[in-house]
Amino acid sequence: MAKKLLLLWFVLIFILIHEPTVDALTRSREEYEKTGHVVWETKTNEKLVAITFDDGPHEVFTPQILDLLAKYDAKATFFVTGKNARLYPEVLKRADAEGHEIGNHTFHHYTNNHMSSTQLSMELDKANDAIAQIIRKKPTLYRPVQGVYNDTIIQTAHKKGLDVIMWSWDQDPLDWQNPRASKIVNHVKKGLSPGDIIILHDWNNSRVSQTVKAIEPILKLLKENNYKCVTVSELMYRTNKPLPDLLDPMPALP
Repeated sequence: MAKKLLLLWFVLIFILIHEPTVDALTRSREEYEKTGHVVWETKTNEKLVAITFDDGPHEVFTPQILDLLAKYDAKATFFVTGKNARLYPEVLKRADAEGHEIGNHTFHHYTNNHMSSTQLSMELDKANDAIAQIIRKKPTLYRPVQGVYNDTIIQTAHKKGLDVIMWSWDQDPLDWQNPRASKIVNHVKKGLSPGDIIILHDWNNSRVSQTVKAIEPILKLLKENNYKCVTVSELMYRTNKPLPDLLDPMPALP
């Protein structure tokens, strides 16, 4: 039995090493949006936005962000890596318990523009399993690492029952570079419009997170302008964008 398992392991490693990783075809945003399984933002006149956080959870910064979200009665979507979820399960449990949405951001956060379908499938499965072990449910949303998307990434995610969530092109303040908090806030303010999906990061290798400093001013800005912060899934539902049936086949790309 042990020899059979060892043989299977070597076969799997061989497949992963030798599977072609050529660049997959990348189509236009419009073509992907037509499939109903890739979202950059939603169209609505209702003042709704979705704030999203990538790369966490972080043992210090994520709880600080959760405190501020609770203070302003705002909900967010956290696209977490499986490895960080395992490191800080209690933080993830708290985010889920407080009504925030948990999305898949792969397990290791490898750059995936050259990743094969098999490799990406393993990353998604491993992250989903890690998250499910902690909060007892699997994500239905996935954000590609570094926002890289192509046919392989999107089709692989769809086969896993995951919709691909990007972000509004004018709502990326590049906060992962840890610029001044005021710069992050001004960027969000300048591009703000109903249906936006805002990308931020709750994981930072710095000792001080400018993102955390920017959260309260952003939430104040939104409140003063009568915006409501909702999860990505709620944004999709309330803006009358039908949530795709995960059992339906993905529409063929032209």
